[in-house]
Amino acid sequence: MNPLTLLVFTMALLSGTLITLSSTNWLMAWMGLEINTMAIIPIIARHHHPRATEAATKYFLIQAPAAATILFGAITNIWLSGQWEIDQAPANLPITLIMVSLALKMGMAPVHSWLPEVLQGLDIKTALVLSTWQKIAPLSIIIQLDSSHSPILIMLGVLSILIGGWGGLNQTQTRKILAYSSITHMGWMMIILQFSKELTVLTFVTYVLMTFSMFIILLQNNATSVNKLPMLSTHSPSISVSLPLLLLSLGGLPPLTGFMPKWLIIQELSRLELFGLAIVAALGGLMSLYFYLRLSYVSSMTISPSNNMVPTSWRLPANPMSPLLKPSIILSTTLLPITPLMAAFLMY
Repeated sequence: MNPLTLLVFTMALLSGTLITLSSTNWLMAWMGLEINTMAIIPIIARHHHPRATEAATKYFLIQAPAAATILFGAITNIWLSGQWEIDQAPANLPITLIMVSLALKMGMAPVHSWLPEVLQGLDIKTALVLSTWQKIAPLSIIIQLDSSHSPILIMLGVLSILIGGWGGLNQTQTRKILAYSSITHMGWMMIILQFSKELTVLTFVTYVLMTFSMFIILLQNNATSVNKLPMLSTHSPSISVSLPLLLLSLGGLPPLTGFMPKWLIIQELSRLELFGLAIVAALGGLMSLYFYLRLSYVSSMTISPSNNMVPTSWRLPANPMSPLLKPSIILSTTLLPITPLMAAFLMY
């Protein structure tokens, strides 16, 4: 793709998200979502490869009915309530349709099956955008909605945590594993959204930070499958050491950064005496932790298979690390000590 064309689509992608973020009525929010969707489809298909074309087609076929359902639900809500504002939504049926459609746009369970397949057909940079930036606009609309529709959010959250953890257990492709990781993290955000929107935003920021670090490592080493992770020790020993910590942080294991949002979410659910929901979320997170542990073991404690019959050098030339990778890895693994400060900030 021509660099100027890519710049135009990138600016359209940014503007679509910003329009949705700054909108308080349904029409402008829907327009922002559509600009966002139409801008990323050419970016997905810019590589002339059958998998990229297939991913772009699947993404369009999923996003089109989701956008149509959002518009139908918004018009129905306006007809029933006479309100254009997003936070003024007393009608239950249209808001249910809108929430399910937004969950479809973000790839949450039980309407999640498209996300791993689409991510598998993308290059790593575009997969990073789809896993992080593309979730901002739909999530902002859900945050603005009236919190009285809590059973839908709890159902979506619990199903996403359980299915995201279960689906990633037997995967061998790193992009599919990160897709199921995205589903799980979105589930954690949904179960706490109605009780603490600030905690949802904190969870999303930490998820973006950790996922960015993970995708940059995969991009620098072209590690598209689990079998390529053992070779990181020969290409970049420093990344080979930090990758297991980053994976365990994504899994929410203390004393790493990823434990902070899960700790605060379980603490808030326990304070509200929702012990059953907290237990289900914690047990569902254990399944995700299992496949992160498997990846950590593969990347740090195994040696890549080699059929060479000739002696090989001890170490291949090292890849230079991205300037953004070092601070992102540090922040993705060492922010747990500021948890009391974050808890105090969320209280006030």
